[in-house]
Amino acid sequence: MIIRRAQQRDLAGFLGLAAQVEDWFGPMVEEPGFHSAVDEHIRRGAALVAVSPDSDLVGGLLFGAKAPAYHVHWLVVSEKARGTGTGRALMADATRRFVRGPGTIEVVTFGADHPGAVPSGARVFYERLGFTPAEAAGPGPEGGSRQVYRRAVT
Repeated sequence: MIIRRAQQRDLAGFLGLAAQVEDWFGPMVEEPGFHSAVDEHIRRGAALVAVSPDSDLVGGLLFGAKAPAYHVHWLVVSEKARGTGTGRALMADATRRFVRGPGTIEVVTFGADHPGAVPSGARVFYERLGFTPAEAAGPGPEGGSRQVYRRAVT
């Protein structure tokens, strides 16, 4: 697997990833705002992709690289690549490229009672990376609960 900066040609891959998780996150594929967010992150060099050996895009990450509070804006791994270390590799690469401590990395993920919390594995994933649950966040576009997770960086 290769982690690299996303390019404009990767938009279709981002949309393919988004289609796999719309049940959990709410509509994205047809949403102009999502397309704009991906485009903006790509232009700023703050979007990463994971590409499999057969050239499939299997993961994508949009990152907010503004010190001292960095933000994971969006991280999705394809269903076929979940549990293979793809998400961990994307986060490690983003941290190496964009994060200069001291500060924090924050992500808003599913609340404990969200129907996607367990099947997505998101909460456990972030906890294994050293993030800790923090304050509640506003509900997602689909109405489900959200929670901030935070990790200190030195």
